[in-house]
Amino acid sequence: MTDPDKVQALRGERKSWEESLETAAVNNPERKKFVLDSGLQVKTAYDPLDTAGLDYPDALNWPGQYPFTRGIQANMYRGRLWTMRQYAGFGSAGETNARFRYLLDQGQTGLSTAFDLPTQVGFDSDHPLARGEVGKVGVAIDSLVDMEILLEGIPLDRVSTSMTINSPAAILLAMYMVVAEKQGIPPEALKGTIQNDILKEYVARGTYIFPPRESMRLVVDIMAYAAKKLPNWNPISISGYHIREAGSTAVQELAFTLSNAISYMQAAIDAGLDVDSFAPRISFFFNAHLNFFEEIAKYRAARRIWSRLMKERFGAKNERSMMLRFHTQTAGSTLTAQQPDVNVIRVAYQALSAVLGGTQSLHTNSRDEALALPTEHSVLLALRTQQVIAHETGVADTVDPLGGSYFIESLTDHIEAETMRYIEQIDNLGGSVAAIEKGFIQQEIQTSAYRYQKEVEAEERIVVGVNKYTGGSDQAADLLRVDPAVSQRQVERLKEVRLNRNQAKLAESLQELRRAAQTSENLMPSIVEAVRAYATVGEICGILREVFGEYQQNINI
Repeated sequence: MTDPDKVQALRGERKSWEESLETAAVNNPERKKFVLDSGLQVKTAYDPLDTAGLDYPDALNWPGQYPFTRGIQANMYRGRLWTMRQYAGFGSAGETNARFRYLLDQGQTGLSTAFDLPTQVGFDSDHPLARGEVGKVGVAIDSLVDMEILLEGIPLDRVSTSMTINSPAAILLAMYMVVAEKQGIPPEALKGTIQNDILKEYVARGTYIFPPRESMRLVVDIMAYAAKKLPNWNPISISGYHIREAGSTAVQELAFTLSNAISYMQAAIDAGLDVDSFAPRISFFFNAHLNFFEEIAKYRAARRIWSRLMKERFGAKNERSMMLRFHTQTAGSTLTAQQPDVNVIRVAYQALSAVLGGTQSLHTNSRDEALALPTEHSVLLALRTQQVIAHETGVADTVDPLGGSYFIESLTDHIEAETMRYIEQIDNLGGSVAAIEKGFIQQEIQTSAYRYQKEVEAEERIVVGVNKYTGGSDQAADLLRVDPAVSQRQVERLKEVRLNRNQAKLAESLQELRRAAQTSENLMPSIVEAVRAYATVGEICGILREVFGEYQQNINI
């Protein structure tokens, strides 16, 4: 450790230096306010006095060692690159299958599935509320037939698949398992992730169906089922991405995500699960926003906080339970319809921050996503962005290359402290579910989003091409248009499925699902049987709506 007298002397010298800089800047009318989104005033320079206790071996630790600040693997990308997992899904299952195959042929190393809005909220494509939305923001999946088409020709024992689905997550996972079964692939060979993070839907995204506490039951049922049947599957991906997209700061993204994770962990333990039986398969999903260094520090702080929570709060013994594994997506909310080519630059820097922060998986947004779903050309350029970072920049050659930077270490400490302050506040409210029911988390996000927009409108925050440097071309290349006939074709296939299935087996499976829903039994086995009988997403969700009810948001929040 450094001598205390020397530290005190250094602090005095630095204070004088900082005051002289402040004095010199007083008369500068163009002086910028150097403040992060989370409120931290950025200093002119950083030194060891800004880092944790000056004891670098203790503060930084080693990669692959608790508390994993520097990464969860000792050799990180020197051993294996992150999974390049481009989010894809539009129109019909056949069109999305073609996009999957194209991306795999171009070097993508994992699949990520986007579902259309009716699927996300548990309606079949012929439901009146699905009109105009079928296949628009993702692929339409009504029954096992659609899932079979979506995954045709894809080796499910060799490719990992992520599915961004929440309220009907159990149904889509069951479909994936049954398709694999038809391919002769056992559940234990499947690798992938189901998002299954319902709490963030109530505060940031809105694709909820059931009330929070009934939804939590479904989440825990999937976690318990996967612990026994799907040892290589991530049964939940706890998402800060959508919280950030809704307007939160980096600190709020981390705090609210980890508070939700605490609620899931406690619910699983309360249901009788041993923490080390399921925690090693918990995964996270974070946003890569534009403040480059703040994002890197956010990922480092996330690992450190989670490892300590798991060890100290939940008593995990297995070191893998303490490792925060995460997927990253670049920030869709930062993409602009104006001068869309500039989005390529934004995405490249965001992706680089995720890699320098130690992500396990990455999606890079496409240049045209502020205008439409990405074209094949645009999504290829987005994938090539990852490949250039991986193979041409050298940033993957060493672990945590910015570790030891005075600035990065100070930011990591700051984000950790502010995140823990929020977590304590949410704990005092009774946890995430109670904080959501009281509107606390929603209000915090809304306040941050409002402040951000006011700064843009006042030109206190520059957005290139929007409120400054607006002279470039806004002309976009050809945009992807979903064929309007997709909806009709989807409805026709759904009618055919309903006519050709075994009606007695269907009725029996749905009756059994209703019975199980009225008890405390794990619902996954009943849902799997209903899927095998070609019950639709809407029919299964309809049974659960009858038993659980539907969530109605408090408009006073």
